[in-house]
Amino acid sequence: MLEKLFQLRKYHTNARTEVIAGLTTFMTMAYILFLNPNILAATGMDKNAVFFATAVSAGLVTIAMGLLVNYPIALAPGMGLNAYFAAVAAQHVGMPWQVALGAVFISGILFVLLTVTRIRQLLVVAVPNSIKRAIIVGIGLFITMLGLKMAEFMVIKAGPVIPPTMEALSKSGGIATLRFFEWNIFLGSFANPVTLLALIGLVITALLMARRIKGALLLGIILTTLIGIPLGVTQIPANFQPFALPDFSRLAVGKLDLAGALHMGLWTVIFTFTFVELFDTFGTLVGTAGKAGLLDENGQSPRLGRAMLVDACGVAFGALMGTSTVTAYIESTAGIAEGGRTGLTAVTTGILFLLALILAPVAGLIPGAATAPALIIVGLLMAQAIKGIDFEDFTEGMPAFLTIVLMPFTGSIANGIAAGIIFYSLLKLVSGRAREVHWLMWILTVLVLARYLFLAEH
Repeated sequence: MLEKLFQLRKYHTNARTEVIAGLTTFMTMAYILFLNPNILAATGMDKNAVFFATAVSAGLVTIAMGLLVNYPIALAPGMGLNAYFAAVAAQHVGMPWQVALGAVFISGILFVLLTVTRIRQLLVVAVPNSIKRAIIVGIGLFITMLGLKMAEFMVIKAGPVIPPTMEALSKSGGIATLRFFEWNIFLGSFANPVTLLALIGLVITALLMARRIKGALLLGIILTTLIGIPLGVTQIPANFQPFALPDFSRLAVGKLDLAGALHMGLWTVIFTFTFVELFDTFGTLVGTAGKAGLLDENGQSPRLGRAMLVDACGVAFGALMGTSTVTAYIESTAGIAEGGRTGLTAVTTGILFLLALILAPVAGLIPGAATAPALIIVGLLMAQAIKGIDFEDFTEGMPAFLTIVLMPFTGSIANGIAAGIIFYSLLKLVSGRAREVHWLMWILTVLVLARYLFLAEH
C-alpha cells in the first residue's frame, strides 16, 4: 500500500527512512504548537483554541501535502504572519480577532484563485529578488521586536516623550530609554523575573542552536518553561493533568467574520497576508523540493502547481479552524536531510501534529518569556536573507532598506512592502533602467499608490 501511494522505490527510499524523516521534521517545527498560542493570545483568543487550531490545521494540511502531492513538506501557521495577525488584532487596540480571521480566509480564497490562474507564478517572477529577500529580513525584525516585548527586554509605554533623566530611569525600573516619537521605550530590568527567565532561555536556546541540536527551539522552550517554575513565572494550576484533550468549549472553529472583514475595508490587511504568503511559500516550496531532488534541471516539477494549490487551500482551512495563515515550513529540510523524499515523510509529520492534541494542557503552561527566545532566534534566521541583497546598487539597496526598516518601525508589514515596490519602480525609472522593471511591477506600483493616496485609512 505504501509503495502504491508514495512510490518509495522510485525515489530510492523506504518506509523506515521516511518515518524517521517525518519525526525529525516534527521535532524541528513543533515549537509552533507552543509559540502560536502565546502570540495570538494578545488578540484575546483562547490559548487552548489556538493550540487546537494549530495542531489540527498543521496536521491535516501536511497530510494532504503528502497524500495529494507526494512531497516531504510540512505546513503550519507561519511565523511572521502570525505576528502580523496579532499586531492588527491586538486586544483593545486593533480589529476583533474574528474579523482578522475573516481577512485571512479571504486572502486564502484569493490565493487559490491566483494559483489556479497562474498569476501567482507570474507575481513571483515580477517582484525582484532584492525585494523578496528584504521582505524576509523585515519580517524577521518584526518577529524579533515581538520577542523582545514578550520577554520584557523592551517595555513600550505611551505618553509624551521625556528626556532620559536618572529620575525617569529609576522610576521605570530600566537602565536606558530611547526617545522614539510619542513612545517611551525602556530596557527592562533583570530584577523582573520575566526578563530574567527570557534571558536564561535565550542563552540556553542559543547554545543548543550553536551545537546544532535537532529540535533546539522546542527543547529551549521546554527547558525555559521548567526553569520558570522556581522563578514563579510558570504557573501550574491545582489538579494539573499533562495529557488531556483541549477544552472544546471555547474553540474558534468557524468563528471568522467575513462580513466584518469586508465592511471594515481591510484590503490592505488582506493584501499583506496574500502578498507575504506568496513569496514565503514559493521560496520554501522551491527550496525544499530542490533539496530533495524533486525538481528538474530548470527548477520545475509537474507537482509544484499541486503543492501550491494545497498550500493555498491550507490558508483558508487554517482560518476556518481559528488560526493565522498556514504555510510551508523551511524546517521541512531537516527531514529531507534525514532522507525524506516522499509524501510519507509529510504524512508522518502530520499524524504527529494530530497526536500532539493531548498536550494542550502543557501548552497552556508555557509563559511568553519561554517562547520569546525562539522568536528572537527565528528573527535571526530570517535576517540571513540580507546577504543576497546588492546594497552597492542604490536602485536595489534603497528599496530593500526601506522595506526592511519600515516593517518593525511602523509596526506594519504592508508599509514595508509598499515602500519597496514604489521606490524600486521609481528609482529604476529615473536612473534610465526602466527596462529592468517587470510590467506587472508597474501595475503593483499604481495599486499601492492608489491605496495610500486615495483610500481611507482603517
